Amino acid sequence: MADRRNLSGYQDGYWWSNDGLRLHYREYGAAHAGNGRPPILCFAGLTRNARDYAAVAERLSADWRVIAVDFRGRGESAYAADPMSYVPLTYLQDVEALFEHLGIGRFVAFGTSLGGIVTMLLASAERHRIAGALLNDVGPELDPAGLARIRSYVGKATWYPTWMHAARALAESNAEVYPRFSVEDWLAMAKRLYRLNTAGRIVLDYDMKIAEPFRVPGNEAGPDMWRTLDALAGKPVLVVRGGTSDILSAKSADAMLLRLGQRAELVTVPDRGHAPTLEEPAAAAAIDRLLEKVAAEPTPA
Repeated sequence: MADRRNLSGYQDGYWWSNDGLRLHYREYGAAHAGNGRPPILCFAGLTRNARDYAAVAERLSADWRVIAVDFRGRGESAYAADPMSYVPLTYLQDVEALFEHLGIGRFVAFGTSLGGIVTMLLASAERHRIAGALLNDVGPELDPAGLARIRSYVGKATWYPTWMHAARALAESNAEVYPRFSVEDWLAMAKRLYRLNTAGRIVLDYDMKIAEPFRVPGNEAGPDMWRTLDALAGKPVLVVRGGTSDILSAKSADAMLLRLGQRAELVTVPDRGHAPTLEEPAAAAAIDRLLEKVAAEPTPA
């Protein structure tokens, strides 16, 4: 399972995909395994990695086992030889292999953007395993304007000589998404998104080829995602939306809430675009309410 313990309180672990890729996860609160509570599985956005969930996982690990996943081609997970495997259905298969590796039965899924699409697919394929879910700024319908914006930058290699240069570039390109970020916030984001390569350059921490299938129209999600969302109906579900999101519209978020039923909650984070960090007070409080619902559920026989 876990290969080494980090001083920050997580363990690094690895598993193998069906097509032979060595994939990586970070595990927090490992001591809670077997305490009767389902683990929380965290899935990041298209160009993000397990580090995106560090603050959330550290906060929750006092009471919960939290596993943050690097999808193939991101972070410490191997890059795929076939770029057309960078699609949600393959990520679904990779995660199912992780379940087998770790012996996971029921779980809570946290999914940001692409991670939310994988969460909906998991619910459709493995509904009996889902104890609860968080969909962060994503839904069955994705706003074309936001998709066009993402297509404009994903897969374009950039590098910087210092972390401050990377932070300043992020601030310039994402000022509307995070208008209240400080210099420290931008530096922290840079260290989640970038890595230091062997040449001493600060580079994006993902395979540039993840853009190839994403740029094919229709490959962002999969088949009818509204029917996929329906697999979460009746479950404890939290939908988080950035108040200025260009991916999840307010209309779509409201429609999701109607489909999901009375156990679902919608929280809109003001002054946030795509996507909230989940560290915002409104999001953190809503996550706590979601987990209270999950903890109160009887454990299936």
